[in-house]
Amino acid sequence: MAGNWKMYKTAAETTAFFDKFRGLVERSGHCEIVICPPFTNLPAAVAAAQGTRIAVGAQNMFWAKEGAYTGEVCGPMLRSLGCSHVIVGHSERRQYFSETNETVLKKTLAGLDAGLTPIVCVGETLEHREAGQTESVLLDHCQNGTAGLTAEQFAKILIAYEPVWAIGTGKTATPEIAADAHRVIRAYARNAFGQEAANHGF
Repeated sequence: MAGNWKMYKTAAETTAFFDKFRGLVERSGHCEIVICPPFTNLPAAVAAAQGTRIAVGAQNMFWAKEGAYTGEVCGPMLRSLGCSHVIVGHSERRQYFSETNETVLKKTLAGLDAGLTPIVCVGETLEHREAGQTESVLLDHCQNGTAGLTAEQFAKILIAYEPVWAIGTGKTATPEIAADAHRVIRAYARNAFGQEAANHGF
């Protein structure tokens, strides 16, 4: 279970959140727990999560290891802070910052190279869903966003189905809708990378 905080909370608010959150999940063993705060809150989150089962991830990263890329943050920087995960290709990054399947793949590879677990987001908009294009969008994001990965690399990433039409709209993606999407994604993974790789990362 991963929580993306988007552009909310200060470092102090992050610490206060963890003070309350730690006790709620200390006995939870049925899943991994990842919190993804803004870049400025990562040190506070890592410190607050120390000694717990809570992992900390970033909301984005750049694909180069270093260079003249003002305003960007690279994988080794995130890893050095104590991050274990990074969100890649979130719908808001695609919508507002023109991220493409090509850049998603570059970031995924860079995340893996830095020792991070990329959480690769795929999903359809309301327009796509109403046009009956859900499956084609999912396959486009998966095929072109993971093209070139080896089966070993694919087994190290997480695929997050993100029904864009259900984010902040009041509409809800039912378990059945999510299961349908998972079937499409898993079938792609099985065909492209083999059964063992397809068993991971959902």
